[in-house]
Amino acid sequence: MKKKFFGAAALGAASLALLSGCAVDDQVSSTIMEQATQPLTCMSKAECDAWWARAQVWVTNHSEYKLQTVTDSIIQTAGPSSGKRALAYQITKTPTNEGTATIGFAAHCDNPLGCQPNPWEAGANFKQFVRNGPGLRKTATPQAAQADAVAPAAPAPGGVQVSPLDQPVPLNLESQPGQSAAPPLQ
Repeated sequence: MKKKFFGAAALGAASLALLSGCAVDDQVSSTIMEQATQPLTCMSKAECDAWWARAQVWVTNHSEYKLQTVTDSIIQTAGPSSGKRALAYQITKTPTNEGTATIGFAAHCDNPLGCQPNPWEAGANFKQFVRNGPGLRKTATPQAAQADAVAPAAPAPGGVQVSPLDQPVPLNLESQPGQSAAPPLQ
């Protein structure tokens, strides 16, 4: 009787370890972590307007969820849906008295096995796109490649040329995946 109990307990522990391994299996390089945690601060009104337009383009092209709120200070998608691995996004713009602004990024999903894409990688890609525009893309996702084939590049407010991305999406990487420096808006 004891052998069966311990055998079942060992099997259960091994299964739990295997499942929890899936959630942490997505190791992120130190380079990605560094890129994802770097502050995103624009230095002039023109630059801030261009970056904010790029932020909206990026979220639109990378989110499986619809945009829920778009203002001069927040871009937020619906979601996350229970059990889905898709990321929901919340992008914030906080102006300073000096005429600069900081753009914050948060992304999270609601699945114990982890998010797809990885929130840290999404954050790094988001920040790279917002800083540099669509010309410096490195990785492709099926959703973005499909968007590129369907939607041509369109001019954004302020005369900035933006186009759909072919890279995965990011999260608020000032602290940890799924967490932001500021409390989430409700």
